[in-house]
Amino acid sequence: MNYKFLIIPAGCWLIAQLIKVIIALVQEKRVRFSYLTKMGGMPSAHSATVCSLATVIGIVEGFQTPLFAISVFFAFIVMHDAAGVRKTVSIHSGVLNDILDELLKNHPEFQQRFREFIGHTRLEIITGALLGICLAWWWIQYF
Repeated sequence: MNYKFLIIPAGCWLIAQLIKVIIALVQEKRVRFSYLTKMGGMPSAHSATVCSLATVIGIVEGFQTPLFAISVFFAFIVMHDAAGVRKTVSIHSGVLNDILDELLKNHPEFQQRFREFIGHTRLEIITGALLGICLAWWWIQYF
């Protein structure tokens, strides 16, 4: 088995998540390792992962193969989900948190909040996709 199809996308995911930690360090002036597993943020690790997988498949198996076509469609579905459905969930979570804050302001024991930082902006998705494509190409060329 050719482990490039597993190792390169996993490596791209890890690099994207590490970039989130570095961005948080610069912005917040402290290390937040929770960003290694956090969904959302710059860059999209989901986009980096699926685009690197499609790139590796294209380079190794060929850009004219059905497997490459499947991986490209899979990548677009994941990126569309990150931009659309997940972003909508983020907005809904914010509204629900506002409602719960108002309804339960006298009952602090019930004030569990929904996570609002879930989806991605288009810029985060495009950056993640470009990161995945470039890293996969580089990795194949030099290793």
